[in-house]
Amino acid sequence: MKIDLHEKNVLVTGASRGIGRAIAIAMAECGASVGIHYSSNREHAEQVAKEIGKRAVLFQADLEDTIQVNEFFHEAVEHFGQIHVLVNNAGISIHSDPEGDDLNFVNDWIKTIDVNLNAVGYMCKMAINHFEKFDGGRIINISSRAAFRGDTKDYMAYAASKGGIVSLTRSIARAYGKKGIKAFNIAPGFVRTDMAQQFIDNYGESIILDDIALSKLTEPKDLGPMVALLAAGMADHATGCTIDINAGSYVH
Repeated sequence: MKIDLHEKNVLVTGASRGIGRAIAIAMAECGASVGIHYSSNREHAEQVAKEIGKRAVLFQADLEDTIQVNEFFHEAVEHFGQIHVLVNNAGISIHSDPEGDDLNFVNDWIKTIDVNLNAVGYMCKMAINHFEKFDGGRIINISSRAAFRGDTKDYMAYAASKGGIVSLTRSIARAYGKKGIKAFNIAPGFVRTDMAQQFIDNYGESIILDDIALSKLTEPKDLGPMVALLAAGMADHATGCTIDINAGSYVH
């Protein structure tokens, strides 16, 4: 059975690189028009848009800024007319020592929660309001295995933010299913991205490889097909679920 996203408009946050880039390309390969959100790296976003072609549209917003989040979503709606699928992928992971300076830790915590959870919550709220005007829609949130198994002490804020996404997604699925709105979590483990590189630099890649069941690290492209499947409505009765894509490093 072929995944068909023709006549679907998909909005992907953090799509200029890594997992978001792979998801945007997978959506386009299945026929979707794709809104490519980026924060600061316009050059990379333009490269993704060039690879996708005429069905790609760029949107810029700093997800720490609530006003920019609002303007970004409504700009996308104005352009497409209807958003069928929202993929909340954008996120940050800050190395922050809890045994270090208190103010630095708090600043890192607030920044992480603002980008990884608050912006996602707001995007979901606006998407729900938008979907209610039509016959529903789909939200796919990129969480993390850290939401379930925790993380190292230096990434507690990251784990906490991703745990919040899981509860948010389940709540949306339970509350809005009868209105045609479905919501899903994807929980990756370590994926070979620029964001993961900081952890690799700090702890070494061998620690990661020893922790997984497969022989190689997950690549961004490994997530694209599953997100496309969910976006196409081929697993709607799994609404509220979390799908682990972590090379067997955490199974729940």
